[in-house]
Formats: sequence, C-alpha cells, structure tokens
Amino acid sequence: MNGESLFRCPVCARPLIRTDRTYKCGKNHIFDISAQGYVNLLGAGDKHSRFPGDDKEMARARRDFLSGGHYGPLAAELSRLALCFAPGDAAVVDAGCGEGYYTAAVFDALTKDGRAVRAAGLDISKFILKYAAKRAPGIEFAVASSYKMPLADGCADVLINCFSPLALSEFGRVLKPGGIFIYVVPGRRHLYELKEILYDEPYENEEKLTPYEGFSYKTVAPVRTSFTLTSGAEIENLFKMTPYYWKTPRAGRERLRAMERLDITAEFNIHVFGKDV
Repeated sequence: MNGESLFRCPVCARPLIRTDRTYKCGKNHIFDISAQGYVNLLGAGDKHSRFPGDDKEMARARRDFLSGGHYGPLAAELSRLALCFAPGDAAVVDAGCGEGYYTAAVFDALTKDGRAVRAAGLDISKFILKYAAKRAPGIEFAVASSYKMPLADGCADVLINCFSPLALSEFGRVLKPGGIFIYVVPGRRHLYELKEILYDEPYENEEKLTPYEGFSYKTVAPVRTSFTLTSGAEIENLFKMTPYYWKTPRAGRERLRAMERLDITAEFNIHVFGKDV
C-alpha cells in the first residue's frame, strides 16, 4: 500500500504518502504507523478523554463476537449492496469501522469481483483498530473522528456507517457527487430477547425513513438473523458491544450474567442513499 494515501494530513490537509513505517505530507508532517498497522491522525484537541472510544475490553469483546459469524448475514448484504451500487473501481470509506469486520467484507467482495479498490477505515478507538489492521492488511486504518475526517473533499465513491455517529456534513463532504452512502441502523426488534432480560419494560426501536438534505434514497434493505449464544462469555461479548452496556440497571446486568444460553434475533435496516449531483 505504499504510495499516495486516501488519508490527508490532519495538520495541513495535504496528501499523505505512505511508506513502510510512516505517513508523510509535503510540509514534512510525519505520522508513524503503529506496530499493529494503523496510524493515529486524531489531533490532541479532538480528544474528549485520554483514550476515546471502545476500551481494550470492549474492543476484544467486539472482535470475539463478530469473529463468531453471528452477524455474517449483515456483512453479506452490505457486500451485495456495495457490488450493486459501487462503480467499477471504487474508493471505499468506513466511518466508525470498529474492528474492520464489515470493512473487510465489502473490500473482499469488490476485490473478488475484479474491481480495483482502495479502502480506508476510521475509528476513534486505537484499541479496536489493532484488530482491524490485523484482519485486513490491504486496507488503511486511522484513529480519527467521523466529525473531522482526515480525507479530501469528494474522495470516496462509497461511505459505510454501521451503528456509528451520523456525521452527515462530513459524509457529504468526502463523498463524490453521485457517491453512495450505506447506513446501518437497528431494526424494530433488534436484540429484543436481550432487552427482555436487561429491562423491566423492554421497548421496540422506531423504524422510519429519514430524508437527509443533499442525499436521495436508493433503497432500504432489511436483514434478519437468529442465532444461539451458548456461554456466558458469548453473551457478555454481545452485551459489551451494545449501547445497553452503558445504561443498564444493576439488576438487569445481574440477570444477564446468570445466563449461559440465549436464543436471540438480530434485525437491521440498511439505508442506501446517493449523494445528489
């Protein structure tokens, strides 16, 4: 992957050139590539804590859960949509990429289809990107905020966002006119069986079509899959990668930790938009 990067210098916005060990711009701003294979392009002023995003434990839980293949149908449908809507050769950006599970799936699908693909993933957690870089060494990964992406205007043909902050103005900035925005949100009864354990009054998610200025709907693709978690460790891994991990009462946590088996359904809606020309 040596040569000009999809990333831009976070200091001066000039193109970055990647070598084996660094990224460097024409103004001689240099950013080291970590031993794990990602680069940190997050400015000190863009941090809201010492280690923003998923911590080590949460990152490990996400890696372990997704590696089990439970969300494989979502990865497969994302790949199908990318194949359908992406141009022949494509630059793909995954904003809030996590440990790169979906980034890698889309990249592999497009590559196997014979397309020339450049791909980049961004996440604010350095802990999770070490797994992403290991999973997909052909993809560039950077610690960065979705609200201030180190990417040039109009550089991306496809932008993916799975369960991550909706930085819509930035997404519109980096997408080319006619580019594709693929946005994954939970379906109505996503992980409802988990909610029944955690909360006294579980709730369904709202499902709606939300038009965004500067974008036009292409399609909405629902994905539904069921699976069984057969250990407390698997259940805990799923819990740690959900927002419920932050807002569940103690009693709900204790009920969940007593479980050793859980039959569960995951529902997703994939909203596909085109950026207006």
